[in-house]
Amino acid sequence: MASIFTKIVKGEIPCYKIAEDDNFLAFLDINPLAKGHTLVIPKQETDYLFDLDDDLLAGLNIFAKKVAKAIDKVMDCKRVGIAVLGLEIPHAHIHLIPINGLYDIDFAKPKLKLTDAEFKEIAELIIAAL
Repeated sequence: MASIFTKIVKGEIPCYKIAEDDNFLAFLDINPLAKGHTLVIPKQETDYLFDLDDDLLAGLNIFAKKVAKAIDKVMDCKRVGIAVLGLEIPHAHIHLIPINGLYDIDFAKPKLKLTDAEFKEIAELIIAAL
């Protein structure tokens, strides 16, 4: 069964797209911990990050780095933190989260509720910084 991320890759489910190439896709998390919280995925459906072949895993990280640098330029944060949990959706993915403190990446915290207009504005800012 295709994951929700595979459906996003295929265009069956909309997303707030940040960046895309032949192998990877970055889009805003719709349940963000912070404004600019972005997910980076390989288009290839693979459940566990460390089951990706070495070239794809390296490429995913290089792609994520470009997106993180853009987030860092436009979001009010000290750094862009990275988290890999891999339990919530059976499709390898990286969370890029703007942070200002050690405990800003706490997935038990309440998620932000943003409007469609806010998501679009954030996406446009990050895209312009790429």
